[in-house]
Amino acid sequence: MKITVKGKTKELQNMTAAQALKEFNEKNQRIIAVKINKEPKDLSTQLTQDSEIESITFDTQEGKQIFWHSSSHVLAQAVKELYPQAKLGIGPAIENGFYYDFEIQPLKEEDVKKIEDKAKEIIKQNHPIQRIETTKKQAIEEMQKKGEKFKVELLSEINENVTMYNQGSFTDLCRGPHIPNTGLIKGFKITKISGAYWKGDSKNEQLQRIYGISFPTEKELEEYLKSIEEAEKRDHRKLGVQLDLFSIHEEGPGFPFFHPNGMIIYNKLTEYMRKKNDEYDYKEIRTPIILSSKLWHQSGHWDHYKENMYFTEIEGQEYAVKPMSCPGAILIYKTKARSYRELPLRLSEFGLVHRHELSGVLAGLTRVRAFVQDDAHVFCMEEQIETEIKSILKFIFEVAQTLGFKEIEVMLSTMPTDHMGAEETWKKAEEALKKALNDSKINYKINEGDGAFYGPKIDFRIKDALGRPWQTSTIQLDFQMPEKFDINYEGSDGKQHRPIMIHKAIFGSMERLMAILIETTAGDFPTWLAPIQAIILPITEAQNEHSHKLREKMKKYRVEVNDKNEKLEAKIRDAQMRKIKYIIIIGKKEVESTNLSVREKNQTTTYATEQFMEKLEKENELP
Repeated sequence: MKITVKGKTKELQNMTAAQALKEFNEKNQRIIAVKINKEPKDLSTQLTQDSEIESITFDTQEGKQIFWHSSSHVLAQAVKELYPQAKLGIGPAIENGFYYDFEIQPLKEEDVKKIEDKAKEIIKQNHPIQRIETTKKQAIEEMQKKGEKFKVELLSEINENVTMYNQGSFTDLCRGPHIPNTGLIKGFKITKISGAYWKGDSKNEQLQRIYGISFPTEKELEEYLKSIEEAEKRDHRKLGVQLDLFSIHEEGPGFPFFHPNGMIIYNKLTEYMRKKNDEYDYKEIRTPIILSSKLWHQSGHWDHYKENMYFTEIEGQEYAVKPMSCPGAILIYKTKARSYRELPLRLSEFGLVHRHELSGVLAGLTRVRAFVQDDAHVFCMEEQIETEIKSILKFIFEVAQTLGFKEIEVMLSTMPTDHMGAEETWKKAEEALKKALNDSKINYKINEGDGAFYGPKIDFRIKDALGRPWQTSTIQLDFQMPEKFDINYEGSDGKQHRPIMIHKAIFGSMERLMAILIETTAGDFPTWLAPIQAIILPITEAQNEHSHKLREKMKKYRVEVNDKNEKLEAKIRDAQMRKIKYIIIIGKKEVESTNLSVREKNQTTTYATEQFMEKLEKENELP
């Protein structure tokens, strides 16, 4: 049979994928699995036909997922060896690491240490991880014998033969692939435990969820743990309290409360985006947050998005709280006859939307139930699509650069299984997005099947200061909603034509963007965004009057006075805790000279008052 690796082909017989790679001198020690004809497989897979083989290493996201899923099996084995009565739930890889759910006695700190030590012992035993193919009936019998009720339930929902994986004394139901042996895991750490419900349903059994992380080397684990420590210092939830920016209350889980300091940042970001929208010729609108359910039936949200929506009743009629702003923009478009001369018509909206999220995934400002999108909808002719998409791409990269986001990952998400409209229009839309990206010389990855239900999209993930990716901007090309709402324009030929809709958000969620900015800057915002731009600290009560007069002179800027009867060192510490950039210290010398002694990052500079105000004026300008 012909085996191809990296474009080279050899005639080989009777061997596994791992053996074939050796024939091609592929010796990377971080290879943990392979793709055989594009399908992820174990290294131990026997080759039976002509095949193209690609190595999967830990350094790819796909490789990490395989590595971490294998590590979850090690965790499960450790728990079962220590607590044989524990019942196995599921144990997937997640974005950073893995977890496994168990029905088990409440775990204490000493239990977690025991489990981690046992897992490390299993790793050292270097058990081969072996794939077992079996029938559904045999798998059910085996799991019933072991009393694994959750596995039996999962198997009852499968209509095909199944695979299991064995390592040492432990066997688990799993699709695979997995790493070849437990010994490849060098760094292993349990990170936390929490509660979870079986299948995420509060009506089901409550389980214990154990989270972990693992790496091929101890050094990588150490580096990861350091980055987590740094991330905790920058956690926007902690800094939100420390800087008095926002709060979350049990009376409204997932619904953030913005404090005055937080609203300064929020409003400055809004002001900046309005300025950019003006530059790109967008006209601002506002639409209601509650609209009749008839509208959501017409838009397709009822059929494709209902489980994420909130509903209410008015005078016996059903209404929905909007999860997206697009239908409202369409209603505005429909208020009068439109001509090709008006297109492209660019309508922007800071739209408050509500989407139902399970309580278990809510997290500060990054995952909420109510948020504002800097939304926009462009109505254009088909021949204008390319120009508009390229313009939005330029817009997105300008904003990212201004906000200091240098690493941007671009994903083109294609038609999902649950979609509206004919496949040919989807294909046309996907090709248009590809062309705009290619012409703009933007590198991107294809994210198969992850488009919106009404159209393909380009998603942008920015990396924060710790290298973590966050979904922000999006461009969605929509041939379907104009059809659903039967909207038209009069063309140059005097006939009615169907416009195309482009959905755009640059910030994405204002709330999530604020969280990213807080964590990226660690609360040390640029002057134009800083809630407090400077603070005046009189050394003694004798300088209080002068300090307040100085603040009055600077009232155009966000300047405070701390005239508490405290030592100067305590006032400075408080200002530093609040991440105030400029600390103006006023003593007897400053009162007499009218100069300012300004401290920034432990460096003190003397300014004339007017000179410092000119500095603030310049730094206070919107980018």
